[in-house]
Amino acid sequence: MLKKLFYLLFKLKKWKLNTPPPPEAFNCIMVAAPHTSNWDFVYSITALAQLKLKPRFTIKKELKKFPLGALIDPLGALWIDRSPSKDKRLSMTDVMVNLFKNAQKPLCMVVTVEGTRARTTKWKTGFYYAALEAKVPICLAYMDYEKRETGVGMCFMPTGDIKADMKIVMDFYKGRKGKHPENFALDERYA
Repeated sequence: MLKKLFYLLFKLKKWKLNTPPPPEAFNCIMVAAPHTSNWDFVYSITALAQLKLKPRFTIKKELKKFPLGALIDPLGALWIDRSPSKDKRLSMTDVMVNLFKNAQKPLCMVVTVEGTRARTTKWKTGFYYAALEAKVPICLAYMDYEKRETGVGMCFMPTGDIKADMKIVMDFYKGRKGKHPENFALDERYA
């Protein structure tokens, strides 16, 4: 039901979808940026589903309680249990790697690397190390509110040279406009 509502909003707001996605986008870590509004989730999940990518996203298992769990589950939730196991709590990077290692079919895992809708000049880099360890590409999805355009622009395999690879990411997102452009900044370490 929510998927249909999201699709209707996507059309009513006259978003354009950049197609087709790169073939690597069907099994990847998908960076979604800029992330400046809760609406980004609605439009990005809708756009990626229209591209037949079956987007999935991680969310704490504690939020699975009714009614929220029943609403979010069909949208692609990957319920995460990060409680300590054998006296060690898994990092989110380890959790993502394990999801890829245990996947029975291709997995398009969407991450918001800014980690917040507020302005930040240091992005979370766990997605990079997870892609490197899981040996999956990083794909760059975008929402440009100024152009009302969204899609997946490019994919690449991480090389292990985080500075060079993150420069590719920063160059791609340079000039993209979020819903609240004042809240979007590139990672100053790599821009």
